[in-house]
Amino acid sequence: MTQSGWRKPTPALGHADQLARDGEQNSIARTQCSVAVKRVGVHIGLKAADLLLLDTLVAFTQPQDWEAGRRPIVWASNAFLMERTGFSLSTLKRHARRLVEVGVVTFRDSPNGKRWGRRDADGVIVEAYGFDLAPLSARVSEFEALAVALAEERALCQRLKRQITIARRSIRARLEAVQEGRGLRGLWDAFDALLARLPGPRAGSEVLEALVSRFMALLARVEKMCIENIQIENMAPRGVNSDPHIPITKQLHSVTCNSSESEEGGTVAPEQERVVPVDGAKTGSNKGGVCVDLPVILQACPEFATWGRNLGGYIRDWHDFVRVAGELRPMIGVSEPAWALAQAQMGRPVAAAAFALVFEKVHTGEVTSPGGYLRGMAEKAGAGELHLERSFFGRLSEMAA
Repeated sequence: MTQSGWRKPTPALGHADQLARDGEQNSIARTQCSVAVKRVGVHIGLKAADLLLLDTLVAFTQPQDWEAGRRPIVWASNAFLMERTGFSLSTLKRHARRLVEVGVVTFRDSPNGKRWGRRDADGVIVEAYGFDLAPLSARVSEFEALAVALAEERALCQRLKRQITIARRSIRARLEAVQEGRGLRGLWDAFDALLARLPGPRAGSEVLEALVSRFMALLARVEKMCIENIQIENMAPRGVNSDPHIPITKQLHSVTCNSSESEEGGTVAPEQERVVPVDGAKTGSNKGGVCVDLPVILQACPEFATWGRNLGGYIRDWHDFVRVAGELRPMIGVSEPAWALAQAQMGRPVAAAAFALVFEKVHTGEVTSPGGYLRGMAEKAGAGELHLERSFFGRLSEMAA
């Protein structure tokens, strides 16, 4: 029940009155109240026009009105509020009712239903009737906690959407690469069915997590079929493979290498067999540079390593590493010209290492234009200004922190 008793009581109005009594015990800045409710306005059912009216009411108050033991009451007339907001009388009343229903405003009615008030010499409200904003003061902590939860939900949804995108591109790339195979038509049908179930932009994390599971299950089926096809192809006679085979070390420490490595010729000095230069261009700017072995790169780029294993089942050496990088390239939107430029400037192993770093940053949201980012790395490599080993060891340090 309201104080005057002439307004028809409703459950929403009764709840708002209780919140007003709770809010009277709080001391809080009015700007904090305004910011808190705006951050969650859409989630609690407020529209832009509702927030405009609430902003107008809050602006009418003074800082001392929000101190403990007092109530921030606004007795502005309908004509004043209509002028400030541009609302008609019926629109103004509708938005005022919504603010009460949501529980951020209540009414403090005078016996005759008129709004009025007066302050003392210090500006403190002595007596007032009108819009009571004390419920907003009572719910600031609730709104701030809700804003944090909503931000975490949005971040989770963004990660899940990126996983769906990568899985979707991986499935499409693998299916398009397979010319024939048992069950291929069925896999395409399953893929199309999943694409039809892609949700809208406001889908929650539960829906997205279920969809990620379905895409990953389909990706596993596609990979199984691809592995079977590869095994069949391996049984057929092969031509001579001219690609260099660079073994891998089990050591996780950096190794200094000299400039005698001939990357394109496929000849490697004995002390360099296990490492590949990841600093500078392949044109000789890496003299005296630092080498990073493959386990360090895979440890610093766990997402790349996981997707690489999903594609080929293993990354045993640099040959596998370069192959996986080439297969993952279209999944994050790196064009063939950008990939060709990177390989030309840096050489295939170093370009693959750079791509692994780009792939990792795309997954974490640090990079939104992977093709342009890789081109920039290629340009730095050409100028001898690329320092990939710093990035890899820096990421390992962050993961260990």
